[in-house]
Amino acid sequence: MSIHLHFRAVAESEIHDDHTWLAGFMSDAWDVHEEEYAAGITDSIDKIWGSVHEFYAAAGTLDTDPGEPWTLPVYGGRPVPDSADADPSDPPMMLLEPPGVSQAARFLATVSFDALWDVAGAGFEARGCARQEFLEHHTSLRGFYGRAASAGHAVVKVVWA
Repeated sequence: MSIHLHFRAVAESEIHDDHTWLAGFMSDAWDVHEEEYAAGITDSIDKIWGSVHEFYAAAGTLDTDPGEPWTLPVYGGRPVPDSADADPSDPPMMLLEPPGVSQAARFLATVSFDALWDVAGAGFEARGCARQEFLEHHTSLRGFYGRAASAGHAVVKVVWA
C-alpha cells in the first residue's frame, strides 16, 4: 500500500478555506504531481514522514531558534475543518499560512543536516533507515519551502493512501 504526505504551495489569495474545495484542489494536484514537482510547487514524503518529523525534532537539542520551528516542515499548520457537507472519505488537511512557511524555510535553510544526523542518525539506522533517504527529503523540503516562502505562498498538506 502506498501512502504519502503531499505538500502543495499555493497563493493564499487562491485558497478557499473550505475542506471540500481543498480536497478537490489537492486531488487534482496529486493527479499531476510529477509535473508540479518538476515546477517546484509540490513535494511529498512516502510513509516515513513521521520519521522525518522525528529527525527534525533533534533540532531541539541543537542551538536553534526557540519556538520549535522544527515542527513546521512536516506537521506545521492548522487543521482545515470538515464542512457539514464534506465527503467522509476526504482526508484530513493542514494549512500552513505564509508566515509559517517563511519560518519553516528559515529553519530548513539554517539547520545543519549533518548536525541533526550526528544527534539522531544512529537511532534511525537502528530501525533500518538510510541516511541518504533523509538527506534527499531534507534537500527537497528545503528547496520546496524556500521557493514557497520566496513567492509568499501558503502550503496545504494532505495524506493520501
